[in-house]
Amino acid sequence: QVQLVESGGGLVQAGGSLRLSCVASGRTIRNYTFRNYVVGWFRKAPGKEREFVSTITQSGDNRTKYADAVQGRFTISRDNAKNTVYLQMNSLKPEVTAVYYCAARLYGSGDYGIGRQYTDWGQGTQVTVSS
Repeated sequence: QVQLVESGGGLVQAGGSLRLSCVASGRTIRNYTFRNYVVGWFRKAPGKEREFVSTITQSGDNRTKYADAVQGRFTISRDNAKNTVYLQMNSLKPEVTAVYYCAARLYGSGDYGIGRQYTDWGQGTQVTVSS
């Protein structure tokens, strides 16, 4: 089993920046090592469906993908030594206000932009952007 803990959310003014962190732990992480995991970020705003934000594939591949709405403003990265994936969010707009979740799965086939492809989820961190 994998435990994921997000942090870094908060209240920021429009145009500001935040960096979210997702730290992974657990026996499965130790057995398979974090570098073999694909990690994604998703968000859920009040009254809306959960939506894909970004994903980064396993080390050695390290492909990244972004939702159109965040392309060019958000950057995903990973530090395997710290079992951590980051989401740097710049030029924030009020419409990105949501609870942000990280999710993980071992690499394999599937569309990493779909939430059901992931096996483990964090508890979420609130991001609020004021106008």
